[in-house]
Amino acid sequence: MDKYNLNNKYKAIVIGGSAGSFQGVTKILSNMPEDFKLPIILCLHRLKHVRNGFVEALSIKSQLEITEPHDKEHIKKSRVYLAPANYHLSIELGHTFSLSTENMVNNSRPAIDITLNTAAYVYRNKLIGILLSGANKDGAMGMEHINQRGGRTIVQDPIECMIDTMPTAALAVTEIDHVLKVDDIIKFLIELNNAYK
Repeated sequence: MDKYNLNNKYKAIVIGGSAGSFQGVTKILSNMPEDFKLPIILCLHRLKHVRNGFVEALSIKSQLEITEPHDKEHIKKSRVYLAPANYHLSIELGHTFSLSTENMVNNSRPAIDITLNTAAYVYRNKLIGILLSGANKDGAMGMEHINQRGGRTIVQDPIECMIDTMPTAALAVTEIDHVLKVDDIIKFLIELNNAYK
């Protein structure tokens, strides 16, 4: 039986994280099979002046290709996209990326809220949003938008987080579908992928 009721054919996954999330993201990516069907879009708080090494660090154990998208690039299946340092990453109608250097949101650029909000607008109930460990409230309003548009929301269990501010903030503003430890997020995503076979 489908534990998570995955009869809705999702089209994209967005993962947001900040302080303490790198280990979780690395573990998730290292456990994704090379035939993973959906695009995974990562919006992680990064040092704005350090542009090199992040993709390489994530790619070490990942079987999926990880790239930083270009402006107007089309989103493809079975790819992992990482928001570039010091750019907001938006999703546009037509399933393309948009990069901007507008003012920081939640003291962050890239801001998780911007990526989640725009993805929710485009993908509606076909989106899965995942929020991991972090030290500020970025992403909480984005998770609320996903919820309002019928998408699926997951936060890392605050008990497991290095810094629980980010998932706790999301839980405070909206109803979250699943509160899961990283190992269970991995199981969810694998079950999701299996539903497409």
